[in-house]
Amino acid sequence: MNSRLSNATVAKLPGAIAIPRYDRGAVTPGIVHLGVGAFHRAHQAAYVDACLADGEADWGIVGVSLRSPDTRDALAPQDGHYTLAVRDSAGEQLQVIGSILSLLVAPEDPGAVLAALVDPRTRIVTLTITEKAYLRAADGSLDENHPDIVHDLANPGSPKTAHGFLTEALLRRRAAGAPPFTVLCCDNLPANGATLHRLLVEFAKLRDAREGTMSLAGYVADEVAFPSSMVDRIVPATTDADRARIAGELGLEDAWPVMTEPFRQWVIEDRFPAGRPAWERFGVTMVEDVGPFEDMKLRLLNGAHSGIAYLGLLSGHATVDRAFADPAIRQFVDALWAEAIPTLPEGAGLDTTAYTAELAERFSNTALAHRTAQIANDGSQKLPQRIIASALECLEAGTELVHLTLVVAAWIAACAARGNTLPEGHFTDPLDAALTSLLARQLPANETVTEVFELAGFAKGHAERQTLIELVAVHLVHLRREGPVLAFAALGIDGR
Repeated sequence: MNSRLSNATVAKLPGAIAIPRYDRGAVTPGIVHLGVGAFHRAHQAAYVDACLADGEADWGIVGVSLRSPDTRDALAPQDGHYTLAVRDSAGEQLQVIGSILSLLVAPEDPGAVLAALVDPRTRIVTLTITEKAYLRAADGSLDENHPDIVHDLANPGSPKTAHGFLTEALLRRRAAGAPPFTVLCCDNLPANGATLHRLLVEFAKLRDAREGTMSLAGYVADEVAFPSSMVDRIVPATTDADRARIAGELGLEDAWPVMTEPFRQWVIEDRFPAGRPAWERFGVTMVEDVGPFEDMKLRLLNGAHSGIAYLGLLSGHATVDRAFADPAIRQFVDALWAEAIPTLPEGAGLDTTAYTAELAERFSNTALAHRTAQIANDGSQKLPQRIIASALECLEAGTELVHLTLVVAAWIAACAARGNTLPEGHFTDPLDAALTSLLARQLPANETVTEVFELAGFAKGHAERQTLIELVAVHLVHLRREGPVLAFAALGIDGR
């Protein structure tokens, strides 16, 4: 099969496949997206596609890859088109998305990326660059010694980081008399808009100090909007089998279709001085404060996902649905939710009963084949907001937290299992070099956990840190002796 999905071929697709119902030639860019991976294409780009079909033709997307050319190489020959495959036990629905107008690769041409950001038509910049790309030190501040930050401070015209691109573009827009764009973070960070705002102000202060100015940091702090948002949709990695199946349905080759579930959610703080698409027409919830929704998602969905991933890997389960079908893991997740729910804000209208019931259905979706190893990546960056924050609040309140702490111990045990009971490099972490060296020493459990906490900066400076370390260490002892079976048994989970 040689024909590719493209502008020239999309109209020839079978009638059952949804295609863009708008003139892409009349669409102009209004959004630049940093981190144009699978999640963005299953989530934000799909919402924008609906807005374009509704006549909002000035919100097309310029997609930017900050590292790899892979997405550009796959989609550029397809004029930005790709297939979104929505899968559940009832079957699969295919939709071709056309909202991405062009794709850029930052390392190849940082000038082109800056030009797109400076373009006065660009009114929103969205980001899904993953937690590790925010380059935070252990205390949450900007890691000003990171090589890429050092590079961007010395070479503002050819940046490598999101911090460098956003700051330089805002500076150039101000010099040209153009208003600032709104920066919309869509990554799984607590208070993600406020977090990115703080990091960018810190970066701008470093630029001011280096260049002998005083104005850039103040401009970013006072004149640029950074609304927070909460995003939710499960997006497993695309396999070659997926590509072959989709090609068979299309009758055309699609180099990088995206797999996802029917559920999707986007909650956004409504602060867009330069304007925005009418997302609310297509199910987006626009709010004053996204915090309660964000906490519920991070602690109940993402926290449970991490527990399922690490305990699932240690139990021999390759996918989320298989792990969640394990009676012991299912009982564990229910107990994890029971510990985390009391840490959520009261009076915010959160229906945790309905939410966890829906999560259970989503985790049981056998059609997705969401790999536990995919979720396991970058645990040192994910666990603070998914697990550690809830655990510390439980300690402060004097409530039980034995299930939350098992997730941290399972992460440590799963890291140690790579190259032994798990394949080498089965999942990765930014701290892998130091973690591998530490875990190879095979220290007693309490010493191991203490050093891991110090390395990752978990609960740094918190009064309950030592108590948390001791609770995690107890679980690690059990996992080292007999794996999850003994760890579950110690919690009264029999797996039947």
